[in-house]
Amino acid sequence: MNTFFILILAAYAIVRGFDFYLDWLNYLHLKKYGHLIPDEFQGKVDDGLLKRTADYTVDKIRFGFIQTVFDEILILVFIFSGLLDWYSAFIGSMKLNFIVSGLVFFLPLIYVKTILDMPFDLYGTFKIEKKYGFNKMSFGLWLSDLVKSLLISTILFSLLISGALALILASPAFWWLLVWALFFLFSIFMMYISPYVIEPLFNKYSPLDDESLSADISSLMSRAGLKISKVQKMDASKRTGHSNAYFTGIGHVKRIVLFDTLIKQMDKSEILAVLAHEAGHWKCKHILKLLFIVETGALLMTYVAFQLLGSDILSRTFMMSGDDFFAKLVLLGFVASTFTYPLAPLFNIISRKFEWQADKFACGLTGENKGLASALVKLTQENLSNLHPHPLYAKFHYSHPPVVERLKYLRKFKD
Repeated sequence: MNTFFILILAAYAIVRGFDFYLDWLNYLHLKKYGHLIPDEFQGKVDDGLLKRTADYTVDKIRFGFIQTVFDEILILVFIFSGLLDWYSAFIGSMKLNFIVSGLVFFLPLIYVKTILDMPFDLYGTFKIEKKYGFNKMSFGLWLSDLVKSLLISTILFSLLISGALALILASPAFWWLLVWALFFLFSIFMMYISPYVIEPLFNKYSPLDDESLSADISSLMSRAGLKISKVQKMDASKRTGHSNAYFTGIGHVKRIVLFDTLIKQMDKSEILAVLAHEAGHWKCKHILKLLFIVETGALLMTYVAFQLLGSDILSRTFMMSGDDFFAKLVLLGFVASTFTYPLAPLFNIISRKFEWQADKFACGLTGENKGLASALVKLTQENLSNLHPHPLYAKFHYSHPPVVERLKYLRKFKD
């Protein structure tokens, strides 16, 4: 047992143990303060809703813990029981070419993981989400979504991995740069094509019924300097009671999508405030900045992968009988998930800063703070969001500032 192996196992134990500790802290914090109504929610949340919110959060924490433990046991057994070694040798014995071997290696793993995840997804959807009134799906719709998602994932994964493996064969010395470029271009391509090809396979999009609201949204976006091609409603209510709104598009022309649940839950000023916040992300170039950060990190990680996969260090460290490229990719994923964990709070710091900036922009664009504050309260009420996350847990797991902090921040902006 070499030093590098011991270091990896120690780091894995520390990271996973710390993450479980964060869940425990969050649970204890909620148990201690969950019965208290923050000043920002006085008169807006009663004891019944507060208890329901706390119960929902606790149920998700417990269920998430069980699912995480299962996933961790699964990967540990696969890697350390000799199963990965046997599987890679079995695929290698087929004497397939490099690209086909890669597809035959990874696609069955994806399908097996999907099957193993099904009980968790079913329980989460039809037990927990249904218990709190969120799930609106029938089993037939759930199964249809699963099949369509699996088919789409298979097609996209096969195309992307085949292209990446072809680049590895074509340029052994510089494939890290070429593969990074392929993944980058593919992500941009998906931003363009997904709203028009993939998303309509799952949801129906239609113009807003309220022409006055549509006109006000267009006027608001015009003041923000954004060109809007369409403002559409999505039939989210056939699946969930949760609400949301988002922008799609690259460049200056955007498409706005509102969940029908959001339209039902909020008044016009609140909807406009939510969209003003989203417009703030685009005007402040948050999307481009995050893309730059992510892709810079991806480029660095691809180069590290190139160095590690080009040697036998992973095979020797994990005491594999062979030096199979695809088995080393699995091992690399295991190592990377451990050593990149500390980056989560750093990324969240940036993300939360962008949220503050978008909130400020929204108040400036709408000329008041009441609309956004009221919208945040309703989103919290309707989605049963935790009002008392532990501060340390939030640093590692919240890309948005906790809602109480956001409401305090909005007080700075007078109407």
